[in-house]
Amino acid sequence: MTPHPDPQAGAAVKAADRAHVFHSWSAQGLIDPLAVAGAEGSYFWDYDGNRYLDFTSGLVYTNIGHQHPKVVAAIQEQAGRLTTFAPAFAVEARSEAARLIAERTPGDLDKIFFTNGGAEAVENAIRMARLHTGRPKVLSAYRSYHGGTATAINLTGDPRRWPSDNGTSGVVHFWAPFLYRSPFYSETEEQECARALQHLEDTIAFEGPATIAAIILETIPGTAGVMTPPPGYLAGVREICDRYGIVFVLDEVMAGFGRTGEWFAADHFGVVPDLLTFAKGVNSGYVPLGGVAISAEIAATFETRPYPGGLTYSGHPLACAAAVATINVMAEEKIVEQAAHIGATVFGPGLRELAERHPSVGEVRGTGVFWALDLVRNKETREPLVPYNATGAANAPMAAFAAACKSQGLWPFVNMNRTHVVPPCNISEAEAKEGLAALDAALSVADEHTA
Repeated sequence: MTPHPDPQAGAAVKAADRAHVFHSWSAQGLIDPLAVAGAEGSYFWDYDGNRYLDFTSGLVYTNIGHQHPKVVAAIQEQAGRLTTFAPAFAVEARSEAARLIAERTPGDLDKIFFTNGGAEAVENAIRMARLHTGRPKVLSAYRSYHGGTATAINLTGDPRRWPSDNGTSGVVHFWAPFLYRSPFYSETEEQECARALQHLEDTIAFEGPATIAAIILETIPGTAGVMTPPPGYLAGVREICDRYGIVFVLDEVMAGFGRTGEWFAADHFGVVPDLLTFAKGVNSGYVPLGGVAISAEIAATFETRPYPGGLTYSGHPLACAAAVATINVMAEEKIVEQAAHIGATVFGPGLRELAERHPSVGEVRGTGVFWALDLVRNKETREPLVPYNATGAANAPMAAFAAACKSQGLWPFVNMNRTHVVPPCNISEAEAKEGLAALDAALSVADEHTA
């Protein structure tokens, strides 16, 4: 689709937004939202006719790209047949979505509890774990994000937690492995794995194993930096959980449904959690949907005991129809395989080549279409390009880098001192290379701030 400039319409959209829309995570008077006129595939455009290659997938959820015609048609068909119905009933779209998801989740995670999004999925997973074990505490990692609702925000390990953290939610944070910025002074992946597992064991010992209901981890942390755990770490956490009777929860809200080149990131590690949360890519965000995939043991806890939780729109027919169509499209068009291919042949080699040429790129991390560039002032000291949680003038180097990306027709995913490469899973080789060329130009701006 070719953008048709209409600045007057764009100005009206922007004016209504500024007058009435209250935006998330923002100081309302300091933002200037782009007015979006349309989107298709890996691109979107504004009312002035500027087109951008979307290296954010929305918020890392349009895994099949924007406006996929088969999913749009499925939503339209479902709207004409049964737009909505209460969650207590068996509805075809809901049942089929659950079946298709259960077919792809690892192990015996065959029961699906539907939510409206990822945060609610995490909320309910933790509730299930606490009720299943009868224990109050939950362990989660620093450098993590699990959502913006009451429990999920307290589980989160980045600064978005701080304003809402009342310290009474039963959450204990620990350090997960991250060799590039190791809290354990490790020099190898093997050291980092062993020391991180020992740190987790020590935390459990001092908190009291019998008080801990669950350990929750993003299989591969997303917004916090796309930090793939070292070999053996997740298996080690699984063993610790089994030893102490702790529920192991994997958060795949961002990493799931093809993003890493597998249906779920857990498939890379051969690990089966007790509960798995999902959202985003399950239907490419076309209609809000999330959920919890539940093991047989935990599902049995609620076989004759009512589960005390529910949502008015749980398993909404429009959302589930979108999920059915999305999963079928991903299978038919081999989108998971495409993500793996692009990661192995284009992004992996291309991003590492950029790192060799640009002094601002300290490390490249990722797999599939799930990558991060850690930008630094100095490659030797690994000093971040901007301070942790920087704002205003302190964040100027990253702001300049982001502006340079946009001037090249690339919409970047920027968080703290990182830029993430998270386009749709079905991005073409030509589009991926176009994005790398834009990054190459923009990184020259970041290079100006290196020592």
